[in-house]
Amino acid sequence: QVQLVESGGGLVQAGGSLRLSCAASGRTFSRVAMGWFRQAPGKEREFAAVIRWSAGIYYTEYADSVKGRFTISRDMAKNTMYLQMDSLKPEDTAVYYCAASSSGAANYTPRDRTRYDYWGQGTKVTVSS
Repeated sequence: QVQLVESGGGLVQAGGSLRLSCAASGRTFSRVAMGWFRQAPGKEREFAAVIRWSAGIYYTEYADSVKGRFTISRDMAKNTMYLQMDSLKPEDTAVYYCAASSSGAANYTPRDRTRYDYWGQGTKVTVSS
């Protein structure tokens, strides 16, 4: 059974940092996209960051709202993905979800959440002003 388990959320002041982790079990996710999405209260789930595979290389992409402040990474040996979040703002407050694709579809449209087959339960991040 495939599972994605997020951890690392919490309460932090504006300007602070958090590192989220997403531990995968049940299969490895090499050569497919893995990403982070977030959902603020009353809003739709939105793309935050992704590591995708293309022509033998891993690429990273970020939403404009987090670019330059968040860094996505993967440790293939640990089958774990991370999201380092720096210079946090109150508008970053949301539940953060990790997601993985079972095929290559998300490598082509990584910002489309319907391309992901596996989701974690979410970890809550609250940034106070």
